[in-house]
Amino acid sequence: MNTNARIEIKPTDQAEAPRMFCNQCEQTTKGVCCVKIGTCGKDPALAARQDEIVAALIDASRYVGHSSDNAKLFEKALFATLTNVNFDCEKIRSLTEEVRSLVNEAAELRFDMQSVWTADDDIRSLKSLILFGLKGVAAYAYHARILGYTNDEIDAFYFKALRAIASLSDAESLLQLVMETGRINFVTMALLDRANTETYGHPTPTAVTTEVEPGPFIVVTGHDLHDLALLLEATKDKGVNIYTHGEMLPCHAYPELKKYPHLKGHFGTAWQNQQKEFKNLPAPVLFTTNCIMPPKASYEDRVFTTSVVEYPGMMHIGTDADGRKDFTPVIEKAIALGGFTEKQHLTGANGGSTMLTGFGHNTVLGVADKVVDAVKSGALKHIFLVGGCDGAKSGRSYYAEFVKATPKDTLVLTLACGKFRFNDLDIGEIGGLPRLIDMGQCNDAYSAIKVAVALADVFKCSVNDLPLSLVLSWYEQKAVSILLTLLYLGIRDIRIGPSLPAFVSPNVLKVLVENYGVKPITTPEADLKAILG
Repeated sequence: MNTNARIEIKPTDQAEAPRMFCNQCEQTTKGVCCVKIGTCGKDPALAARQDEIVAALIDASRYVGHSSDNAKLFEKALFATLTNVNFDCEKIRSLTEEVRSLVNEAAELRFDMQSVWTADDDIRSLKSLILFGLKGVAAYAYHARILGYTNDEIDAFYFKALRAIASLSDAESLLQLVMETGRINFVTMALLDRANTETYGHPTPTAVTTEVEPGPFIVVTGHDLHDLALLLEATKDKGVNIYTHGEMLPCHAYPELKKYPHLKGHFGTAWQNQQKEFKNLPAPVLFTTNCIMPPKASYEDRVFTTSVVEYPGMMHIGTDADGRKDFTPVIEKAIALGGFTEKQHLTGANGGSTMLTGFGHNTVLGVADKVVDAVKSGALKHIFLVGGCDGAKSGRSYYAEFVKATPKDTLVLTLACGKFRFNDLDIGEIGGLPRLIDMGQCNDAYSAIKVAVALADVFKCSVNDLPLSLVLSWYEQKAVSILLTLLYLGIRDIRIGPSLPAFVSPNVLKVLVENYGVKPITTPEADLKAILG
């Protein structure tokens, strides 16, 4: 690779606010980099704190072993730096000091993240893929660890990858580590799938209402099944209903969660609409993991955070020494606010009043014979996986338009929050199966991979030879780790949008295009014609 190109961070004028460098998410300023303030709401001080904690992790990785306790701390620290997770500078500083305390005072702690951000373009690009992918791995592994599921290989990789970011300087070695990051994420997603299904049962197809009943209620958003389970138990017989929001929708499909009768339905759509949907909401909102936006004055007094999510001024529900959480303040707030006085007939993005979810790999593979028969008979011509993160860019309307335009002899698999653009649509059935099949959260990407591999085994071909096309949307670092997993598995011809990652250099992009057929989305009509033509 040509590593002569450099990205320049110019000195700041004294009249300007302190500069920052952040290009880890899809909404980065002008599609290049946030340098004054993050589009997510992160300010330069927080960006600096996040760089400090990553630098501390890199330093510590060279001096300490990957014990379970150390890996747990590394995992939490990496997760805290994801987009829209932790906006509290003081909490990040405290976590940084905890990481630094692992290292003997005599050790030389000197890594500077500017050495990554100002590196030659291709080296910076590859190191960014590793670091951002590693953050995604940490997020998935964090959810599994909470449920008691860990993996020594994953724990060891945090340390290996962080050391490599400091020490490696050749493109080929870094590219190999990019692929290894994808492999480790595959292991992590399999671990999380096992943790969720062994703890809460295999999801089953479930129709979830978007209507909200009168009376006190709590809205739960984020991704954490464990936090929802704790809250459901804490609110049992309290006269307080629970509604999911965003990526928590698939929780309705897990037997051990849906058994609670006061888990009523789903409120709102995807994470980027929260400032509008939570406006003057007569109920508290509990943020369990990433996806918090700076709260507006119209609802900031009813925001509660837990797990890795924190925001200055918001009440945080911590964990005691026995792993318990006291949700009393949230419950009391719900009762005080009282909820709606009349039933609210809310809808999804397209006016639908129900959302069907719960098609995990156990369910889909249970009807695999129907899928195979439909393909063999010609009733099913193609399968699309249209999924990934949602966001605020206008170009994201592409995904709803794409799904609406898919022919009636095709299936659409979906997962993650991008589905809220279209998951209240009824696009019909094929052979008794709904044409739109929701496989769960972004955390459930393993389900889609497992189904694709199983179908390839049945047809005695590779995944790339299946009548299957991936049309993905991305926003943050968990999506990066999933993309790296797909590349590691050799899956080709992935369409990605609404724009390509700013941190991928032209030379690295060329490698992805030539070796894996990665391509940007164009228009629904043109892409469908290219796929099916």
